[in-house]
Amino acid sequence: MKNIPFHSAFKLQGKPFNSKEELIDFSKEISVEVAEFFMNWFDENSFVEVKTSGSTGNPKIIQLQKKQMINSAKATGNFFNLPGNTTALLCMSPKYIAGKMMLVRALTLGWHLDVVEPTSNPLKGSDKNYDFSAMVPLQLHNSLEDIHKIKKLIVGGGSVSEELLNKIQTVKTEIFSTYGMTETITHIAVKRINQLCHTEIVSASHYIILPNIKISVDKRGCLVIDAPKISEEKVITNDLVELISEKEFKWLGRIDNVINSGGIKLIPEQIEEKLAKILKNRFFVAGIFDAVLGEKLILICEGFKNDDLLKEIQHLETLSAYEIPKEIYFLEKFLETETNKIDRAKTLKFL
Repeated sequence: MKNIPFHSAFKLQGKPFNSKEELIDFSKEISVEVAEFFMNWFDENSFVEVKTSGSTGNPKIIQLQKKQMINSAKATGNFFNLPGNTTALLCMSPKYIAGKMMLVRALTLGWHLDVVEPTSNPLKGSDKNYDFSAMVPLQLHNSLEDIHKIKKLIVGGGSVSEELLNKIQTVKTEIFSTYGMTETITHIAVKRINQLCHTEIVSASHYIILPNIKISVDKRGCLVIDAPKISEEKVITNDLVELISEKEFKWLGRIDNVINSGGIKLIPEQIEEKLAKILKNRFFVAGIFDAVLGEKLILICEGFKNDDLLKEIQHLETLSAYEIPKEIYFLEKFLETETNKIDRAKTLKFL
């Protein structure tokens, strides 16, 4: 894609640039991954090759059109009101789409972007303030003491725990959870998750879609995304949702995770949300073969064995009788994907 422009207000590490060659040379001082992205962005191809995270299947390489990535960047800028000269922090790896899109937004919208190493506590020791940034839940959890340095924050790459949700309610930063995937060029919907009163936290599970996007559900009850500016074809997901309105939906869970136990369909993500009120370590629920039920519900916890856990779970009033695990397993350490999400399928093989 020849002569792809970048905004005249764009700065990287506080430095403006007169040419793409100057920018690429400077980026080599920051990291190999940042430099490689800029070289790919300014080459003659109309697309960028991106590796999917592997959280819902084997990682694969897909091609994203640069024009559509620019459209996605503009949609984020409009939705969050982030014009030229916005100060932003990139603290995620440019290896994956979330990091790449922070670079595209900065180039397209004219942001002043700082890039730091993608550590678990990226704000530690920093005395700078930013208008916008993106983090994974672990980074947010470890940055709570310094999170006020960011005005608006999007959180993706994993679910926000009940414990973390409670901790962020009183912070000044506007924090949003995102819904999206590599195929949709990061988020196509967001929801506010902090500064909510207790009765509003339930309604916070409604995602609001970004501009120029239409949503519907298929026969399975899964979300279908029609976003012509970022995808030439409709994106048919495996995410079970409840449509609240033309612009809002509630995410229920993934259809490929649904457990059919004795004819009762159980959605693991909904059960996990209830269990999160009493479980502090990482955990997940799954279905394994059972001669009578077909599948039986089990709970897998990371850490030391707790013989009293089942009794605590049985006293959870929010759980139905079907949602109480038949067995509980404890593993010292979960296996993870490349993006540090729990690899459920591989972890289950160790039971």
